[in-house]
Amino acid sequence: MRINDLTTEYAYEDIIEVVEGAGRNLDVIMLPKAMSAADVQFVDKLLSMMEKKLGLRHRIGIDVLIEEVEAMMNVEAIAASTPRLECLIFGMGDYSASQGVSMRDIGGSGGYPGDIWHYQRQRLTIAARANRLDAVDGPFADFRSPDAFREEARRAMILGMVGKWAIHPSQVELAQDVFSPSAADVARARDMIRAYDEALSQGLGAVQYEGKMIDIASVRIVRNLVQRAT
Repeated sequence: MRINDLTTEYAYEDIIEVVEGAGRNLDVIMLPKAMSAADVQFVDKLLSMMEKKLGLRHRIGIDVLIEEVEAMMNVEAIAASTPRLECLIFGMGDYSASQGVSMRDIGGSGGYPGDIWHYQRQRLTIAARANRLDAVDGPFADFRSPDAFREEARRAMILGMVGKWAIHPSQVELAQDVFSPSAADVARARDMIRAYDEALSQGLGAVQYEGKMIDIASVRIVRNLVQRAT
């Protein structure tokens, strides 16, 4: 459930009404336009009270949209704000307005040399990963440009993001294709892990695999890939 943001007079009533109405069927509250850790902690405390009042046995999660420059400046504190937090999402639409980004540069169609969102995606993903959260890329408005959507998804995936929002059914399969490792990649990763584990059993800290040296750092990377596939 996506509530109104905390600058409005509706946010707290949104939470109360949906938690009372949905109860145990509610998994996550999505908080847009979070500006600081205190914003997330407000939602956290209200949810704690509601769960206690209603006798809910499961903890309702929080997803946060980072879509203002103030939020990006505070993203590390936001990511560490509460154990209830599950995901950070980069909302580049409102963020563009907040930073004053030119409309013609959004989506890579302007004159900016490279990925205009590289810094923001990178910073958000680092904050999320440091706090064991998912990092998700925001929407791409031009659903008639599948190649551009795929490229934006690829850029997000390379940095460690786990998914991208789709605003049109045609984008769903594209996102799944980019963020889901292939069967061949998973099989190779598992084979690499077996080779490393065998080396460890022989007292070795590294091993050659397909003509290249692999060590614990290499295995950490491929374990992430296997985890994505499960």
